[in-house]
Amino acid sequence: MAALVAEVVLTAFFLIVILGATGKSVPAGFAPIAIGLALTLIHLISIPVTNTSVNPARSTGVALFAGGWAIQQLWLFWVAPIIGAVAGAVIHKSLLSDD
Repeated sequence: MAALVAEVVLTAFFLIVILGATGKSVPAGFAPIAIGLALTLIHLISIPVTNTSVNPARSTGVALFAGGWAIQQLWLFWVAPIIGAVAGAVIHKSLLSDD
């Protein structure tokens, strides 16, 4: 359960950073810095918790080679990012959007 919560929250945070950094009212050229630092922070937080990959395709490739337990846990790395992305988009649109 902790892995699911961590993946959902961190994915939502990442999407909020991406949407915020690429908004119309933000100065151009700073988005890569914000996004890169956020991704680094997400890895520092979640690698000890879930060995995160922040990429469902990468998780799938590794799980196919590892087999067994990795295949059983693969659902987490597909479902959590989808839920987190939806949550991040809703939070950004309702609380942080300029529109």
